[in-house]
Amino acid sequence: MTREDMLARLIAQASTEGGDLVTLRAIVEEASELGANRVLHRLGLSDPSAQEDIDELRELLSAWRDAKASAWKAAIDWIVRGVLALLLVGIAVRLGVGEMLS
Repeated sequence: MTREDMLARLIAQASTEGGDLVTLRAIVEEASELGANRVLHRLGLSDPSAQEDIDELRELLSAWRDAKASAWKAAIDWIVRGVLALLLVGIAVRLGVGEMLS
């Protein structure tokens, strides 16, 4: 019996016998499962290798985030070094080191 059949039977049962709590919970559960399966199918994630694909995408996203953070850290490091180098050059010019070397 498919989920669609089960859902149809539960709805028919609820309409003929009344909707007790157990029947209503079963309807909600079956409808939720059916909806979730439809969404996974529409997204192309209903095949057996979908979990491996998701895991691989998560690893790729994690690696991208690590690379991005590393690139920002390196860029800031180089900017700080450049500013410090300019500061040292400015101090050297201010103290007249260029004249002393000539």
